[in-house]
Amino acid sequence: MTPAQLSRTVLHTVRRAVEDDELCVAVPERVTVRTPPRPGCGDYATNVALQLARARGDALVIAEVLRRRLVRTPGIARVDVAAPGFLNITLEAASHTQLVQAVLSQGPDYGRGDALAGVRVPVGTGDEVRAALVAHVVRGLVAACGGAVVAGDGPVVRPSPLSGRDLLTRLGPDAARWALLRPAAHDLPDTAPARLLSQREDNPLFRVRYAHARVRGLMRNARRLGLTSAPGVYDHPAEAALLALLGDHPRTLEAAARHRAPDRLARHLVATADAFFPFQDLLGDLFRDPARDRFHDVCPPLSSGERKPPAVHRSRLALAEAVGAVLAGGLHLLGISAPRHL
Repeated sequence: MTPAQLSRTVLHTVRRAVEDDELCVAVPERVTVRTPPRPGCGDYATNVALQLARARGDALVIAEVLRRRLVRTPGIARVDVAAPGFLNITLEAASHTQLVQAVLSQGPDYGRGDALAGVRVPVGTGDEVRAALVAHVVRGLVAACGGAVVAGDGPVVRPSPLSGRDLLTRLGPDAARWALLRPAAHDLPDTAPARLLSQREDNPLFRVRYAHARVRGLMRNARRLGLTSAPGVYDHPAEAALLALLGDHPRTLEAAARHRAPDRLARHLVATADAFFPFQDLLGDLFRDPARDRFHDVCPPLSSGERKPPAVHRSRLALAEAVGAVLAGGLHLLGISAPRHL
């Protein structure tokens, strides 16, 4: 069950509760599910009970009504109510497998869809380099989510301190785009070549592109070993962290398009890369943080000499491949290349 499917399931549950006179509330047009901010709160959380309680009723009472109904839904293993009225939803293990299958079947197009069907997003035009680039990327994001762009103002961003020509000369096309797109609209872009062109952990663009290149390398190595990927059971916390980010990718695309904020997508790509690859290894044991439980560090997709069940390798390889698809698709929407080698 993907986040989009879960959103529709929760919305359908609200509608059925109203039809059965168990709730007396106005059915919302849409329901949002998000990754919980803390571990141990399920796979996804929704504030729909709080949303409904604004008009009428107690949020905890509404949440309990929805909980009893949701927990009977195939694909949902558990639903907990948390004050002041959140629903924390834990999916069955098969749902994680289905998520990876969905990403692999759609490849870099995963996350695109019709979430903004019927929505018109105003986008303006301008000559200033950053405003023009952000507007261009927003148009692509809106189209990827099935929306329509109409003439309007904005998005409003702080201008670049350098001209487009200077940016390209100093940074090249990929780093120049990242410099203008990653900061929030009100922030001044960082155009320092020493930071943007550095192939080190402190460069977010390097981390994202290197994580993608690492995935491609894993896939090449797997082919040489005759190992194919196959989604399986994912029960390690590091796997769960990656799955949550993959599941949140469609919502991130929608939010970036709806709010005309490509920086949301850029930050999501950084978070996905950081969950995948243990970049502290690049700095040696002195900078290793044992408390940071990253997928590639604790759940290596390929064997390093020890014998493990082949199914484990295939399932982890499938998850790694899914990460690569999300990174490639996201970079493409930002107009930034996703190299196979770096």
